[in-house]
Amino acid sequence: MGKFAFRKRFIRWQSNLNNSYYFILLLSLLTGFGSGIVAVIIKNLVHFIESSLQNWHLVKEVKFLYVLLPAAGISLVVIFIRYILRQEVGDGVPKVLHAISSNHANIKMHNLFSSIITSALTVGFGGSVGLEGPTVATGGAVGSNLGRFFRIPYRKKIILLGAACAGAMAAIFKAPIAGIVFAVEVIMIDLTSLSVVPILLASIAGYTTSFLFLGRNVLYRFELKDAFELNQVGYFVILGLITGFVALYFTSTYERIMKRFEGMKSRLKRLVIGGGLLGIILFAFPSLYGEGYEYINASLKGDYSLVLKNNLFNLDPDSVVVLFSLFFCLLLLKIVVTSLTFGAGGIGGIFAPTLFTGANTGLFIALLASQLGFHISVSNSALVGMAGLIAGVLHAPLTGIFLIAEITNGYQLLFPLLITSSVSYITVRIFKQHNIYSIQLAKRKQLLTHNADKNALYLIDLKKIIEKNFVTIHPSSSLGDLVNAISKSTRNLFPVVDNDNHLIGVVNMNQIRQIMFNSYLYNKVFVKEIMEIPETTISLEDDPEVIAEKLLHSDNFNLPVIDQNGKYLGFISRANFFANYRKLLREFSAD
Repeated sequence: MGKFAFRKRFIRWQSNLNNSYYFILLLSLLTGFGSGIVAVIIKNLVHFIESSLQNWHLVKEVKFLYVLLPAAGISLVVIFIRYILRQEVGDGVPKVLHAISSNHANIKMHNLFSSIITSALTVGFGGSVGLEGPTVATGGAVGSNLGRFFRIPYRKKIILLGAACAGAMAAIFKAPIAGIVFAVEVIMIDLTSLSVVPILLASIAGYTTSFLFLGRNVLYRFELKDAFELNQVGYFVILGLITGFVALYFTSTYERIMKRFEGMKSRLKRLVIGGGLLGIILFAFPSLYGEGYEYINASLKGDYSLVLKNNLFNLDPDSVVVLFSLFFCLLLLKIVVTSLTFGAGGIGGIFAPTLFTGANTGLFIALLASQLGFHISVSNSALVGMAGLIAGVLHAPLTGIFLIAEITNGYQLLFPLLITSSVSYITVRIFKQHNIYSIQLAKRKQLLTHNADKNALYLIDLKKIIEKNFVTIHPSSSLGDLVNAISKSTRNLFPVVDNDNHLIGVVNMNQIRQIMFNSYLYNKVFVKEIMEIPETTISLEDDPEVIAEKLLHSDNFNLPVIDQNGKYLGFISRANFFANYRKLLREFSAD
């Protein structure tokens, strides 16, 4: 009795703790701090690998090895995942979105370290991806596993994931406001009174942790040389249109290349093809090597000399045609080498390639405008171009605006940032409904949005609410066999299935009452003669909104469920379905 009483008190204490708003605030602080530590570890680990390789005498003597290093790093990642971890690591932000949408906000324990190791090897060896995705995934694992340890309810665990993402972004970019906006725009966390303060605290904790360990230096250095003038509005509208179409190309190319690699069953084939093509492109265009932060910072100074540096063809750097040709190749190929890095097996983020493409797009357009006789600040255009690409690729204009303004101290250009980001976002949304992170989840109907009503529908687990206590009967069975089945059942519906369990029809006991007590007919009437073919059935492949419509407009309270091959699975009742819907809706609407 003593042990039982203690356990009962402990469960009551834990329940009270989990429902405490201040406990969620404490966990959010810890999550933000953990995300900050993750950012520090990843950055330092990548720096260590990069410096070690650059100081390796063999690499210094044989420059050609530089183009082989990315494939070598990805090979180490593949070996680690297949033979040591033996579990998939997954992409950064999509992993968090998937956890929220279809995995009860749970992220596996190994993601506390696996994303750090694999991304450090990928980026440290020169893979053309960024670090923000793995940082967000690892921070999400911190928040998810804290929530799981303390048995936090699903709704509040989502808040911890949002807090983790805000903390990770604030830490890796030193941009606390952008971290909060990112959690709302990209991770789809609602800013209710329940969530706003935890996300804010996590962002502050992540930023402070990064500041304490990495100092006050901003990631990108920008100095305003030319102030924005109102007569430049038209230029930044055009820049918004161009960055929007570049973002469309960016996303579409990524989709097509990743689809090709997903069709390859062999990891070795992916590695050889992806790594080989990556090496060839990097050999021809060294500017695409690694994250590209050096090139972005040069662009923000209006310096495009690095674009021409070490070009394979020894082209004339003073030629305008050569300059624009190289710029055009960089814009086309950056997403290609990024996709090849991912396709070959590398782990990283999409932010850095997006920023690289945006900066070079802005620089390219400004140089082109100068050739046409228009004076536009090259550095300003590069800065605003970064925001335009983020707005288009991530469908996150506010994230683009605040991230670029914070990481470059470029708030003086807030108005052109607003113009270009808005136009870019509108342009992209005409052609693509979902951003680069959520495309696959949207196709699988697993993407949560700010629409609580739709989220509740899509989170209903159909397999769990299928009722299977219905007695089946064969179409060739007699009325007597059916009466015998009725005596053993508590339900008034009897699914009629063939030898392969395909649903043929349904017998409703209420429809046969007039003959079921007539023993004379027991061997003369057969089930196939009295069954009804159901007008409406539910398939597990149906969209949840379609299922809701079927249940609402059907005359029957229970509808049979079949799989994609037409085999009988059970029934779903209208009451059970909408009871689950209301329960989930309360969870999403809780404030």
